[in-house]
Amino acid sequence: MIVDNALYRRGIRVDCGTETADVAGVRSKATEEGDFVWIGLYEPTERELDLVADLYDLHPLAVEDALTAHQRPKLERYEDSLFLTLKTLWYVDADDAVETGEVNMFVGHDFVVTVRHGKGGGLHDARLALEGMESVLAHGPSAVVYAVCDTIVDRYEEVAGQLVIDVDEVEASVFGTERTNDSARIYVLKRELAEMRRAVLPLKEPINRFASGAVRGIDPEAAPYFRDVGDHLFRIAETMEDLNELLSAAFEAHLAQITIQQNDDMRKISAGVALVAAPTLIAGIYGMNFVHMPELGWMLGYPMSILLMVLSSLAIWIVARRSGWL
Repeated sequence: MIVDNALYRRGIRVDCGTETADVAGVRSKATEEGDFVWIGLYEPTERELDLVADLYDLHPLAVEDALTAHQRPKLERYEDSLFLTLKTLWYVDADDAVETGEVNMFVGHDFVVTVRHGKGGGLHDARLALEGMESVLAHGPSAVVYAVCDTIVDRYEEVAGQLVIDVDEVEASVFGTERTNDSARIYVLKRELAEMRRAVLPLKEPINRFASGAVRGIDPEAAPYFRDVGDHLFRIAETMEDLNELLSAAFEAHLAQITIQQNDDMRKISAGVALVAAPTLIAGIYGMNFVHMPELGWMLGYPMSILLMVLSSLAIWIVARRSGWL
Protein backbone atom coordinates (compact mmCIF):
# COMPACT_ATOMS: atom_id res chain seq x y z
CA MET A 1 0.00 0.00 0.00
CA ILE A 2 0.98 3.66 -0.38
CA VAL A 3 2.00 4.87 3.08
CA ASP A 4 2.87 8.44 2.15
CA ASN A 5 3.21 10.55 -0.97
CA ALA A 6 4.56 14.08 -0.64
CA LEU A 7 6.01 16.90 -2.69
CA TYR A 8 8.99 18.87 -1.31
CA ARG A 9 10.05 22.32 -2.45
CA ARG A 10 13.13 24.15 -1.13
CA GLY A 11 13.29 21.86 1.91
CA ILE A 12 9.61 22.18 2.85
CA ARG A 13 6.72 19.77 2.40
CA VAL A 14 4.07 21.23 0.10
CA ASP A 15 0.37 20.64 0.65
CA CYS A 16 -0.83 19.60 -2.80
CA GLY A 17 -4.46 19.20 -1.79
CA THR A 18 -4.53 15.65 -3.17
CA GLU A 19 -5.10 12.20 -1.73
CA THR A 20 -2.09 10.08 -0.72
CA ALA A 21 -3.02 7.46 -3.30
CA ASP A 22 -3.09 10.06 -6.11
CA VAL A 23 0.48 9.51 -7.28
CA ALA A 24 -0.11 11.19 -10.63
CA GLY A 25 -1.71 14.24 -8.99
CA VAL A 26 1.25 14.83 -6.66
CA ARG A 27 3.68 14.21 -9.51
CA SER A 28 2.00 16.87 -11.64
CA LYS A 29 2.60 19.48 -8.93
CA ALA A 30 6.39 19.17 -9.18
CA THR A 31 6.80 22.07 -11.57
CA GLU A 32 9.57 24.20 -10.06
CA GLU A 33 13.31 23.71 -10.17
CA GLY A 34 14.47 21.51 -7.28
CA ASP A 35 11.02 20.04 -6.58
CA PHE A 36 10.94 16.34 -5.82
CA VAL A 37 8.42 13.72 -4.69
CA TRP A 38 8.93 11.05 -2.05
CA ILE A 39 6.56 8.07 -2.28
CA GLY A 40 6.62 5.47 0.49
CA LEU A 41 5.23 1.99 -0.27
CA TYR A 42 4.80 -0.91 2.14
CA GLU A 43 4.67 -4.41 0.63
CA PRO A 44 2.87 -3.13 -2.47
CA THR A 45 0.98 -5.36 -4.86
CA GLU A 46 2.30 -5.81 -8.37
CA ARG A 47 -0.43 -3.48 -9.68
CA GLU A 48 0.45 -0.71 -7.18
CA LEU A 49 4.16 -0.92 -7.95
CA ASP A 50 3.56 -1.02 -11.71
CA LEU A 51 1.46 2.15 -11.43
CA VAL A 52 4.36 3.99 -9.76
CA ALA A 53 6.91 2.40 -12.11
CA ASP A 54 5.03 3.59 -15.20
CA LEU A 55 4.69 7.12 -13.81
CA TYR A 56 8.37 7.48 -12.89
CA ASP A 57 9.78 5.28 -15.68
CA LEU A 58 11.47 2.81 -13.31
CA HIS A 59 13.56 0.02 -14.81
CA PRO A 60 11.67 -3.31 -14.94
CA LEU A 61 14.58 -5.31 -13.49
CA ALA A 62 14.77 -3.03 -10.47
CA VAL A 63 10.98 -3.15 -10.12
CA GLU A 64 11.12 -6.95 -10.11
CA ASP A 65 13.78 -6.90 -7.37
CA ALA A 66 11.74 -4.46 -5.29
CA LEU A 67 8.59 -6.54 -5.64
CA THR A 68 10.07 -9.92 -4.73
CA ALA A 69 12.51 -8.58 -2.09
CA HIS A 70 15.11 -10.97 -0.59
CA GLN A 71 17.97 -9.01 -2.16
CA ARG A 72 21.39 -8.42 -0.66
CA PRO A 73 22.34 -4.77 0.05
CA LYS A 74 23.50 -3.22 -3.21
CA LEU A 75 23.65 -0.05 -5.29
CA GLU A 76 22.87 -0.19 -9.02
CA ARG A 77 22.43 2.42 -11.73
CA TYR A 78 19.66 2.18 -14.30
CA GLU A 79 19.91 4.94 -16.92
CA ASP A 80 19.13 8.18 -15.01
CA SER A 81 18.09 6.62 -11.70
CA LEU A 82 19.69 4.71 -8.83
CA PHE A 83 18.41 1.56 -7.18
CA LEU A 84 19.55 0.99 -3.59
CA THR A 85 18.70 -2.02 -1.42
CA LEU A 86 19.15 -2.05 2.35
CA LYS A 87 18.35 -4.71 4.95
CA THR A 88 16.37 -3.68 8.02
CA LEU A 89 17.02 -5.40 11.34
CA TRP A 90 15.21 -5.69 14.64
CA TYR A 91 15.87 -7.89 17.65
CA VAL A 92 13.54 -10.35 19.37
CA ASP A 93 15.14 -10.74 22.80
CA ALA A 94 12.98 -13.68 23.92
CA ASP A 95 14.31 -15.82 21.06
CA ASP A 96 17.80 -14.28 20.72
CA ALA A 97 16.74 -13.70 17.11
CA VAL A 98 17.68 -11.00 14.61
CA GLU A 99 14.72 -10.52 12.27
CA THR A 100 15.24 -8.97 8.86
CA GLY A 101 13.25 -6.88 6.44
CA GLU A 102 14.14 -4.87 3.38
CA VAL A 103 13.94 -1.35 1.98
CA ASN A 104 14.40 -0.73 -1.74
CA MET A 105 14.91 2.82 -3.00
CA PHE A 106 14.50 4.25 -6.48
CA VAL A 107 16.27 7.61 -6.68
CA GLY A 108 15.92 10.07 -9.55
CA HIS A 109 16.69 13.77 -9.91
CA ASP A 110 13.14 14.71 -8.85
CA PHE A 111 11.77 11.67 -7.04
CA VAL A 112 12.42 9.00 -4.44
CA VAL A 113 10.37 5.81 -4.19
CA THR A 114 10.89 3.63 -1.12
CA VAL A 115 9.51 0.09 -1.07
CA ARG A 116 9.54 -1.55 2.35
CA HIS A 117 9.11 -5.22 3.25
CA GLY A 118 8.91 -6.73 6.74
CA LYS A 119 7.51 -5.59 10.06
CA GLY A 120 10.57 -3.62 11.14
CA GLY A 121 12.19 -0.63 9.49
CA GLY A 122 9.30 1.84 9.39
CA LEU A 123 10.37 5.11 7.77
CA HIS A 124 7.66 7.41 9.13
CA ASP A 125 9.91 8.71 11.92
CA ALA A 126 12.73 9.27 9.43
CA ARG A 127 10.41 11.31 7.23
CA LEU A 128 9.21 13.43 10.16
CA ALA A 129 12.77 14.02 11.37
CA LEU A 130 13.91 15.00 7.89
CA GLU A 131 10.98 17.37 7.42
CA GLY A 132 12.16 19.15 10.57
CA MET A 133 15.60 19.80 9.03
CA GLU A 134 14.98 22.21 6.19
CA SER A 135 18.68 22.76 5.45
CA VAL A 136 19.22 19.02 5.01
CA LEU A 137 16.03 18.44 3.03
CA ALA A 138 17.12 21.19 0.65
CA HIS A 139 19.66 18.70 -0.78
CA GLY A 140 16.72 17.01 -2.52
CA PRO A 141 16.53 13.25 -3.06
CA SER A 142 20.05 12.90 -1.64
CA ALA A 143 18.68 14.02 1.73
CA VAL A 144 16.07 11.25 1.63
CA VAL A 145 18.74 8.65 0.85
CA TYR A 146 20.76 9.94 3.80
CA ALA A 147 17.76 9.96 6.17
CA VAL A 148 16.77 6.39 5.27
CA CYS A 149 20.34 5.08 5.53
CA ASP A 150 20.90 6.89 8.82
CA THR A 151 17.67 5.53 10.32
CA ILE A 152 18.40 1.95 9.28
CA VAL A 153 22.03 2.10 10.50
CA ASP A 154 20.86 3.52 13.85
CA ARG A 155 18.66 0.45 14.20
CA TYR A 156 21.69 -1.71 13.44
CA GLU A 157 23.33 -0.10 16.46
CA GLU A 158 20.32 -0.94 18.62
CA VAL A 159 20.49 -4.59 17.52
CA ALA A 160 24.26 -4.67 18.13
CA GLY A 161 23.66 -3.30 21.64
CA GLN A 162 21.17 -6.10 22.38
CA LEU A 163 23.64 -8.69 21.10
CA VAL A 164 26.36 -7.24 23.35
CA ILE A 165 24.07 -7.77 26.36
CA ASP A 166 23.35 -11.37 25.35
CA VAL A 167 27.01 -12.17 24.74
CA ASP A 168 27.87 -10.75 28.18
CA GLU A 169 25.21 -13.05 29.68
CA VAL A 170 26.72 -16.05 27.90
CA GLU A 171 30.21 -15.19 29.16
CA ALA A 172 28.92 -14.86 32.73
CA SER A 173 27.14 -18.19 32.41
CA VAL A 174 30.15 -20.01 30.93
CA PHE A 175 32.51 -18.80 33.66
CA GLY A 176 29.96 -19.11 36.45
CA THR A 177 29.99 -21.77 39.17
CA GLU A 178 26.77 -23.47 38.11
CA ARG A 179 26.66 -26.14 35.45
CA THR A 180 24.96 -24.81 32.31
CA ASN A 181 24.46 -25.90 28.73
CA ASP A 182 25.48 -22.76 26.82
CA SER A 183 26.55 -24.35 23.53
CA ALA A 184 23.06 -24.08 22.00
CA ARG A 185 22.73 -20.38 22.85
CA ILE A 186 26.24 -19.65 21.60
CA TYR A 187 25.36 -21.28 18.27
CA VAL A 188 22.14 -19.25 18.01
CA LEU A 189 23.97 -15.97 18.72
CA LYS A 190 26.69 -16.76 16.16
CA ARG A 191 24.00 -17.52 13.60
CA GLU A 192 22.26 -14.20 14.33
CA LEU A 193 25.59 -12.38 14.05
CA ALA A 194 26.04 -13.96 10.62
CA GLU A 195 22.58 -12.70 9.66
CA MET A 196 23.57 -9.21 10.78
CA ARG A 197 26.86 -9.38 8.87
CA ARG A 198 24.92 -10.08 5.68
CA ALA A 199 23.06 -6.81 6.22
CA VAL A 200 25.94 -4.60 7.38
CA LEU A 201 29.05 -5.54 5.41
CA PRO A 202 27.69 -5.22 1.83
CA LEU A 203 26.31 -1.78 2.71
CA LYS A 204 29.75 -0.37 3.49
CA GLU A 205 30.74 -0.03 -0.16
CA PRO A 206 27.68 2.04 -1.29
CA ILE A 207 27.92 4.29 1.78
CA ASN A 208 31.64 4.88 1.13
CA ARG A 209 30.82 5.83 -2.45
CA PHE A 210 28.16 8.28 -1.26
CA ALA A 211 30.61 9.71 1.29
CA SER A 212 33.25 10.30 -1.37
CA GLY A 213 30.81 12.04 -3.72
CA ALA A 214 31.50 9.44 -6.41
CA VAL A 215 27.88 8.57 -7.23
CA ARG A 216 26.16 10.52 -9.97
CA GLY A 217 22.73 11.57 -8.78
CA ILE A 218 23.79 12.05 -5.15
CA ASP A 219 24.62 15.66 -4.22
CA PRO A 220 28.37 15.89 -3.39
CA GLU A 221 27.50 18.49 -0.74
CA ALA A 222 25.66 15.73 1.16
CA ALA A 223 28.91 13.73 1.47
CA PRO A 224 29.60 14.79 5.12
CA TYR A 225 26.25 13.33 6.17
CA PHE A 226 27.08 10.01 4.54
CA ARG A 227 30.52 10.03 6.17
CA ASP A 228 28.74 10.16 9.53
CA VAL A 229 26.62 7.15 8.51
CA GLY A 230 29.78 5.39 7.35
CA ASP A 231 31.45 5.96 10.71
CA HIS A 232 28.49 4.38 12.50
CA LEU A 233 28.51 1.47 10.06
CA PHE A 234 32.24 0.92 10.57
CA ARG A 235 31.77 0.92 14.35
CA ILE A 236 28.97 -1.63 14.07
CA ALA A 237 31.12 -3.87 11.87
CA GLU A 238 33.92 -3.72 14.48
CA THR A 239 31.44 -4.60 17.23
CA MET A 240 30.25 -7.63 15.26
CA GLU A 241 33.80 -8.87 14.76
CA ASP A 242 34.51 -8.47 18.48
CA LEU A 243 31.30 -10.31 19.43
CA ASN A 244 32.09 -13.14 17.03
CA GLU A 245 35.55 -13.57 18.56
CA LEU A 246 34.11 -13.44 22.09
CA LEU A 247 31.53 -16.11 21.24
CA SER A 248 34.21 -18.34 19.73
CA ALA A 249 36.34 -17.93 22.87
CA ALA A 250 33.30 -18.58 25.07
CA PHE A 251 32.50 -21.75 23.14
CA GLU A 252 36.07 -23.03 23.56
CA ALA A 253 35.94 -22.15 27.26
CA HIS A 254 32.60 -23.93 27.54
CA LEU A 255 34.09 -27.10 26.02
CA ALA A 256 37.05 -26.82 28.39
CA GLN A 257 34.65 -26.44 31.32
CA ILE A 258 32.80 -29.56 30.24
CA THR A 259 36.09 -31.50 30.09
CA ILE A 260 37.05 -30.28 33.55
CA GLN A 261 33.62 -31.19 34.93
CA GLN A 262 33.88 -34.66 33.40
CA ASN A 263 37.32 -35.12 34.97
CA ASP A 264 35.89 -34.04 38.33
CA ASP A 265 33.07 -36.53 37.94
CA MET A 266 35.48 -39.32 37.06
CA ARG A 267 37.65 -38.53 40.10
CA LYS A 268 34.60 -38.65 42.36
CA ILE A 269 33.45 -41.90 40.82
CA SER A 270 36.95 -43.39 41.18
CA ALA A 271 37.10 -42.27 44.82
CA GLY A 272 33.68 -43.81 45.46
CA VAL A 273 34.73 -47.08 43.86
CA ALA A 274 37.89 -47.13 46.01
CA LEU A 275 35.83 -46.59 49.17
CA VAL A 276 33.83 -49.71 48.35
CA ALA A 277 36.71 -51.77 46.92
CA ALA A 278 38.80 -52.01 50.11
CA PRO A 279 35.97 -53.35 52.34
CA THR A 280 34.93 -55.67 49.52
CA LEU A 281 38.44 -57.05 49.32
CA ILE A 282 38.56 -57.73 53.06
CA ALA A 283 35.10 -59.28 53.04
CA GLY A 284 36.11 -61.43 50.09
CA ILE A 285 39.18 -62.76 51.91
CA TYR A 286 37.28 -63.66 55.03
CA GLY A 287 34.47 -65.15 52.99
CA MET A 288 36.66 -67.89 51.52
CA ASN A 289 36.12 -70.14 54.59
CA PHE A 290 39.43 -72.02 54.50
CA VAL A 291 39.88 -74.37 57.44
CA HIS A 292 43.31 -73.10 58.35
CA MET A 293 42.47 -69.38 58.60
CA PRO A 294 43.66 -68.33 62.08
CA GLU A 295 40.92 -65.73 62.56
CA LEU A 296 38.06 -68.22 62.05
CA GLY A 297 38.45 -69.65 65.51
CA TRP A 298 39.29 -66.33 67.16
CA MET A 299 36.57 -64.66 69.22
CA LEU A 300 37.56 -61.14 68.05
CA GLY A 301 37.99 -62.08 64.37
CA TYR A 302 34.64 -60.66 63.26
CA PRO A 303 35.01 -57.29 65.03
CA MET A 304 38.58 -57.06 63.73
CA SER A 305 37.49 -57.54 60.11
CA ILE A 306 34.74 -54.90 60.48
CA LEU A 307 37.21 -52.48 62.04
CA LEU A 308 39.69 -53.18 59.24
CA MET A 309 37.02 -52.36 56.66
CA VAL A 310 36.16 -49.07 58.39
CA LEU A 311 39.78 -48.04 58.78
CA SER A 312 40.63 -48.83 55.16
CA SER A 313 37.62 -46.82 53.91
CA LEU A 314 38.52 -43.93 56.24
CA ALA A 315 42.12 -43.91 55.00
CA ILE A 316 40.96 -43.80 51.37
CA TRP A 317 38.46 -41.04 52.17
CA ILE A 318 41.16 -38.89 53.82
CA VAL A 319 43.56 -39.32 50.89
CA ALA A 320 40.83 -38.58 48.31
CA ARG A 321 39.64 -35.55 50.29
CA ARG A 322 43.15 -34.06 50.48
CA SER A 323 43.62 -34.66 46.75
CA GLY A 324 40.37 -32.86 45.95
CA TRP A 325 38.68 -35.91 44.53
CA LEU A 326 35.82 -35.69 47.03
